[in-house]
Amino acid sequence: MAKDDGPTRIQRDRRLRILEAGLDVFAAEGFRGATLDGIARQAGLSKPNLLYYFASKEAIFRALLDLVLDTWLDPLRALDPQGEPLREMLEYVRRKLRLARDHPRESRLFAGEILHGAPRLGDALSVDLKRLVDGRAGVIAGWMARGRLAPSDPHHLIFSIWALTQHYADFDVQVRAVLGPDRDPWAEAEAHLTTHFTRLLTP
Repeated sequence: MAKDDGPTRIQRDRRLRILEAGLDVFAAEGFRGATLDGIARQAGLSKPNLLYYFASKEAIFRALLDLVLDTWLDPLRALDPQGEPLREMLEYVRRKLRLARDHPRESRLFAGEILHGAPRLGDALSVDLKRLVDGRAGVIAGWMARGRLAPSDPHHLIFSIWALTQHYADFDVQVRAVLGPDRDPWAEAEAHLTTHFTRLLTP
């Protein structure tokens, strides 16, 4: 009996092409506006070929959400409980901002899902995300209790970091319209947010 070695390189490449095309189409059109025909066209594949890899538009969208959520949690996972508290928090802010800068389509895809009530991510948010955030909030609370950071609510601190970093991806057009073409919003944002959170968190 022949050994099943899993998907071939061509199959892996096509699956990635479909996900990349889906990310483009969903980020631009939203879930309701996107179509399988549009995704197949963006991927350079026929619709039957696409359906060989993903059974539905929903399957593509859910696969993308799973990847995005996992990537989105990486900066928080990297927060080191043994590190110097202020340095760890500032580096978390920078990682989140750079993630938003480098993955704006993913940010908008995730934001769109949340704005629609997270019908496909409810369980992941209330279990996986909550567990991680609660754990890191406990670490931050411990730093605050020992006087290593200025006191605040750790959960709302994390929410504030999310809001202030992802804004630059989700509202990129607005940010650039206000700042004008000669200013780099990302460099300015990193400098501003570093100063802001240094002042907020320094004991």
